[in-house]
Amino acid sequence: MPTLAVLSAIGEAHAAHRAAVITVVWVLVRLAARRYAPWTWDEGAPVGSVLRDWLVLLGALTALRTVSGFGSPPAAEFVALCPSLLVTVVCRKAVHRHLMAVRRRARALRRVLVVGEAATVDAVVGQLAERTEHGYVVVGVCVVGEGDVPSGVPVFTRLRADEPTAFDEDAVPVAEAAEALGADLVFAAAGRYMSGHRLRRLSWALHDRGCPLMVLPGIVEVVRRRVRLTSAAGLTLLDISPPTRRGLPMILKGVTDQVGALVLLVALAPVFGLLALAVRMGSAGPVIFRQTRVGRNGEQFPMWKFRTMVVGADRMKGDLATANEHDGHMFKLRRDPRITPIGRFLRRYSLDELPQLVNVLLGHMSLVGPRPPLPEEVARYDRVEMRRLSVKPGLTGLWQVSGRSDLSWHETVSLDLQYVDNWSWGWDMSVMARTVRAVLDGRGAY
Repeated sequence: MPTLAVLSAIGEAHAAHRAAVITVVWVLVRLAARRYAPWTWDEGAPVGSVLRDWLVLLGALTALRTVSGFGSPPAAEFVALCPSLLVTVVCRKAVHRHLMAVRRRARALRRVLVVGEAATVDAVVGQLAERTEHGYVVVGVCVVGEGDVPSGVPVFTRLRADEPTAFDEDAVPVAEAAEALGADLVFAAAGRYMSGHRLRRLSWALHDRGCPLMVLPGIVEVVRRRVRLTSAAGLTLLDISPPTRRGLPMILKGVTDQVGALVLLVALAPVFGLLALAVRMGSAGPVIFRQTRVGRNGEQFPMWKFRTMVVGADRMKGDLATANEHDGHMFKLRRDPRITPIGRFLRRYSLDELPQLVNVLLGHMSLVGPRPPLPEEVARYDRVEMRRLSVKPGLTGLWQVSGRSDLSWHETVSLDLQYVDNWSWGWDMSVMARTVRAVLDGRGAY
């Protein structure tokens, strides 16, 4: 419809016919790229894939025009397709948001039977239960060997730990379990007892019965765009790309940080003045609070915030240590007596963080990244937690848009590592857009 409207507006002949052909080519491009496959909805609504398909569409229409003489002039075609690109992105994001809302109500889910060793099965069940954005619900498990499943999911049957002697020794009980539980597909978790040959025979039996099979290779928190499937000598290999740390994406991130921070500092200058006046009038002490934080690769830097606590709050921290409500290395109190009245308002809407735009401009921080920790917090980090420091800390990030202080330490670290390993510029843009809603909501800010 947008393409037809633009073609009609610019006076193109046979606008309806041209729009119909463009629509058909667009659908074919998306089908060829497998954009309508069920699993694509679990990836969110990436702008990059839509843009790539749109560029392919332009190329296809150019080739079609060259071969058959079809189409309008290139400039008119480009103008006509620009609104379609925007509409496609907006519609896909709207549909994805609706799908996530439906899944949170336990609808539009695929029923899954999990097959594997007890510990692995329990880990899979726990991972799926932690989140609601995926489209799967575990209805039962088939355990290979001995061992309990503490998650409480019903164990339908147990398979022998050693390699089965009969051809369908695994297949029959698994297929019966899938049918009895009404499972839409089977997850098979690779492990010590689940060899490649055993998985192959299981796949034959399940596919012959019309039941899909997915194999869990054991890797976690790796987005699909970093994984490439290949094979060698009959072995199936997963080629996992390293996290993005250099090249054009990092240059783009740096430019976005510098330009974004400068624009926001200029645009919010009047707000800075009003907040500074409110802090000054609210309680005695300086307007800006300076605190040492730890940045990328463990480098310390001075971070600035609008002061939200009484003067000398750091010296009072030791007396409140036993009242800490956070389960990790951070110190958090819902009703911290050190916070001033105006400070409580600033924290609720994250206005105290605005001076960190200067840190972004100076290169200490990024607009998006993990929360910058205190040196005493870093001193207690293990090697997994230290990986949070492999990128610049951010003014906002997954922690801020996912619940902030309401999150457990495990959830906080998990979100930060997910960002560190799978960062992309498009993801940064999405986090910044979600930050506006998180700030207005104020949930978890104290």
